[in-house]
Parts: sequence; C-alpha cells; structure tokens
Amino acid sequence: MTTKFYDRLSNDLTQLLENPIDYNVTIEVGEAPNNQIFEVHSYILQSRCPYFRKKLNETSFNKNNVKVLKMSNISVEVFNVIIKYVYGGKISLEKLENSIIFDLLTSSKELDLDELVEHLQTHLITTNDASWLKQNFAQVYQTCYQVKSFDIIQRFYNNIISQHPNTIFESDNFISLPEDVIISIIELDDLQLDEYKIWDYVIHWGRSKNPTLPTNLDEWTSDNFLTLKTTLKNCLPHVRYFNISSERVLEKLYPYLQLFEPKLWLDINTKLLTPEKPISSTILPPRKILNSTRTLPIPSNIITDEHALKISSWIDRRETTYTVNNPYEFKLLVRGSRDGFDVKTIFNICNKVSFTIIFVKVEDTGEIIGGYNPLKIHNSENRWYSSRNSFAFSLKTEDLKNSIISRVTKFGHAINNGSCPNNSWLQFGNALNLGGNLKTETKSYCGTSAYEKSIRSNSDRFSVEEFEVFKVSPKK
Repeated sequence: MTTKFYDRLSNDLTQLLENPIDYNVTIEVGEAPNNQIFEVHSYILQSRCPYFRKKLNETSFNKNNVKVLKMSNISVEVFNVIIKYVYGGKISLEKLENSIIFDLLTSSKELDLDELVEHLQTHLITTNDASWLKQNFAQVYQTCYQVKSFDIIQRFYNNIISQHPNTIFESDNFISLPEDVIISIIELDDLQLDEYKIWDYVIHWGRSKNPTLPTNLDEWTSDNFLTLKTTLKNCLPHVRYFNISSERVLEKLYPYLQLFEPKLWLDINTKLLTPEKPISSTILPPRKILNSTRTLPIPSNIITDEHALKISSWIDRRETTYTVNNPYEFKLLVRGSRDGFDVKTIFNICNKVSFTIIFVKVEDTGEIIGGYNPLKIHNSENRWYSSRNSFAFSLKTEDLKNSIISRVTKFGHAINNGSCPNNSWLQFGNALNLGGNLKTETKSYCGTSAYEKSIRSNSDRFSVEEFEVFKVSPKK
C-alpha cells in the first residue's frame, strides 16, 4: 500500500514560491505601471508546464545566471492564480469574477495547462446555471470557436444555439461574427429553425458585409449579385435547399437566383416537381426538429432567462425562485440602442401600457438595475401615482442569489410615470430616477425614499450603456 502526502508536498512547494530561495527565472507579467516581477524556479516550471518547458529551453541565462521572461498579455491577477497552481496544484475561484475566470481560461490554454482548461470550463458551466456564459454569449462563443480547444463550452453553446437559435441570430453581434462561426452554426443538424429562415439569416449576414449594396433588390446589377455570391461562397453549400417548400423557394430563393449555379437551381426545381427523379446535387439531411413546443429565450441584450425567472418570482412574491417554465411572457417594447435613449421615448412608445419592467445597464460599471411598474404609463399628466406592487431592483450577473429587490413602502409616492414638456423623468419613488437622455447625460441616480432599501451601493449619478422596456403578461 502506498501512502500519498500530497497536501504537505503542495504546501511546501507553495512556500517555495512565496520565499523563492535559489530562483533562476524572473517573469515580468503585465504592462507598466501595473506590472509585477515573479521570481521562480525553472525545474518546477519545466516539469509542470509545457509552455515554459519550451520557452525556457529557448532562453539563455544572463550574466547573473537568471533567465528573464516577459508576459505582457497576462494580467498579474490571472498569473497569480496560474503560478500557484503550477507550484502547489491548487486553485481557488470563489472570490474571482467570472470575467477574470474566463481570462484565466484563455491564459491557461496559451500555457498548455490542459487540466486547468478542462476544470475552468466545467466551473463556468456549472456555476449559477452558467448565467455569465449566457449573458456574454456572442463574445465568448466567438472566442471559443477561434481557440478550438474549449470543447466543453463549445458543446454547451451549440446546445443553446440548437434549441434557441434566436439567441445568436437576433443578437446585435450576429452580423459581426466571422465566416467560420456562421458556418459552424448552420452546420448544426439539430438547429431548431425552418430552413428558409436560416437562408434569410445567411443572406442578411452576407448583405451586412457589403453595406454599399442597394437596399432595394430590384436595383441590383449582376455585379451586385456576384459580390454577394463571393461573400457567401463558403456558407451557401451548408443551406439545406431540398428541405424548403415550393412556396418558400419562390418567395425566398428565386429573388436571389443569380447566386445559384445553374445545375443546383435545376435540381432544386426538379426535386420539387418530380421528387422521385434522381439528381446529381448533394442532398443534405433534414434538420432534427423537435416536435414539442419550444420556449424562446427572452429577446434581451441585457438580461438572461435566469434573470427573467428571478423577476417573475418577485412579481408573484415567491419565496423561492422559478427555475423553469416562466409563467410570464416578456415582450420587448423599447430598446435604447434601437429607439433612442431619451426618457420621453419611453413615454411616447409605452403610452397607456401597464405592467412594464425596465432594465438599465449602467455605463462603465455594467450594473443591471431597473424597476417593475404595474401601472399605466402616461405621456402626459406628470404626477405621482399610487402602487402597492411596484419594486426596484439590482440583478447580479456573477451571483444571482445576491440580487437586490426593494419594494415600495410609501404607496402614494410609488411611481412618477407621466411626461410633460417640462419634465422627462421616470421615477420609482427615489429608489430609481431616470432622467433626460440616459446615454449622453449623467442625470440618473438611485436613493432610498419611498422604497425599502437602496439598489446601489452609492448615490452617484450615472449614464446608461443600454436600456430595455418590456411588457410583462401571463402566458396563455
């Protein structure tokens, strides 16, 4: 029987890192003035890390018999975690924000620390139901695809895309995705989307890459079609044309006839008119569309489905949070980046609409705050309205359990949701005050009057990176 004293070994090696006796390597990490020099030992680095084994073999000792390395692309905070793992085989993630953990993941990949790469992926997927990964979908998905080795997160994202394709196709980042990412998505066999809609999105992506193309298709020349065909040459073979109905072929494909090779276009029509007749074109299998009714994700650039479940639980005054089957539908009414950031826009678009909720992403800090308003919004009659069910809130993306709800306590001073020429404020008591142009002006602030507690740790005025207003209705 072999007895293993790994804890003692780990602690002793970690002490060697903290008191680097006989070090023979220095690593300058980060950029000045936030850089830091680590004094470490080549024999530990080479035995534990393939990257350092190669790097140190290529580096000569200086006159002080020390090898000098520089790693400006890794932050001091991230390298601190990595070097402690290299020496002691231990890692603690509890106090790290998920954005830092993702940076740690990409750095671990660069250093060929495969064990750490696998552990960090699993951690991000299992922590808080992967809410951070869902919140930062487009950015992380693109990084994962480019890196190739983040297979655990890649499979997680492919499952989301397959079941909820609008998550990616309707995002603001869709048109900025590179070609290889687009191809990887439309290759998915279980993508839950009608084939003609996939065609629409491919065309939309291609046209966005050529902004000089005429908006009106009737004005296109042969050169315009050739430009789009060139852009989409690697995407078009992955559309499953033989699974598109005749009506949709006429409506969707025919206007872009010049994108097709003559033989493929003939085969598409042959298959529609005489299905049993052999053709030479490759017929891709149909998508594996589920028969059950799918619940589409909330159409938001700010919050995730998990956030929506938390809000719904607060609306119903539940002690425990809904985890599946949200009883409410969230219909997007206003989005700042789409409709404008002036508060008056909310009053104009949402006039006489009740049961609304506003989500605000604070500039610079990324905080998500907002308020639930069961009353009708008015684009006139600026005054305070009474409510017993309104509340303000702060949603935490790192740990949803730490989110803050502040319910109204002074009912007659609950909501100021009317607009007039001399006033452009939307107010939840003093708990949330949104004024003027939310993006270009720094008027908005949070307090405590008329509501239970403050939803922010300070009362500083702020501007807004994005905001969205939803109509909240019980599902039928």
